[in-house]
Amino acid sequence: MPNKPITPDADQTPESFVLGGHIRLRQSLNGYRAGMDAALLAAAVLGRPGERVLEAGCGPGAALLQAAFRAPQARFIGVERDPAALALAEGNIALNTLGERVQALAGDVEARFKALELAPCDAAFANPPFFDDATSLRGPHPAKRAAWLADGGLTAWTGFLLKAVRGGGRIIIIHRADRLADILGLLGAGAGSFRIRPIQPFADQPAKRVLVQAIKTGKAPLVLLPPLVMHARPGAGDLGGKHTPQAEAILRGEAQLGWD
Repeated sequence: MPNKPITPDADQTPESFVLGGHIRLRQSLNGYRAGMDAALLAAAVLGRPGERVLEAGCGPGAALLQAAFRAPQARFIGVERDPAALALAEGNIALNTLGERVQALAGDVEARFKALELAPCDAAFANPPFFDDATSLRGPHPAKRAAWLADGGLTAWTGFLLKAVRGGGRIIIIHRADRLADILGLLGAGAGSFRIRPIQPFADQPAKRVLVQAIKTGKAPLVLLPPLVMHARPGAGDLGGKHTPQAEAILRGEAQLGWD
């Protein structure tokens, strides 16, 4: 029997729709709220029929559920250490009646993958916290701290992801563009065959985000793919800031963000 949708609590946002209305989502009023990065990450996971796919730090399940909708023949596992975020993820799974092939588990990246007592998956993905050092930015709201600050840094997250996949399995990360060298160095300890997709706000601006795919034990040369440009410059009479047709199709679930 399908799970019954949850009744929203006072500390949750009203129900919203993402992925062109295909996914219903409730998030924390005060905590970190997933947005564009989660949508782009989900579009790049590309779960295949019969695969088991894991998300490290799934939060309320925004990327997890979008990735699951995009791959209806794959199974998904979200791992989250924050009890409130985990409860939201479980509720959102029920809200979207995806409980037969999507689950959220309590787990901590800091405790390593083996603590979950799961077999390695075919793919694993994550949007790790963007900062390692609390002095590098103005202190976030306490409810958002875990989403912005990685206690174990990228080292813990990449180490977890490397253990979470089998040999030949895929690792997909979205992160700040200025951390690309760190990501490649850390994942390079056990993975290769890197494919990198820069994400640019406008065609004439540098990338602010990168999507990285690595293959555990992969040996193929690194490939730098064409960038995804998110916005078009305004034209005459146009207020500007509109998504490019490619970005709009991806965000609405009408296109995947592939690795070719």
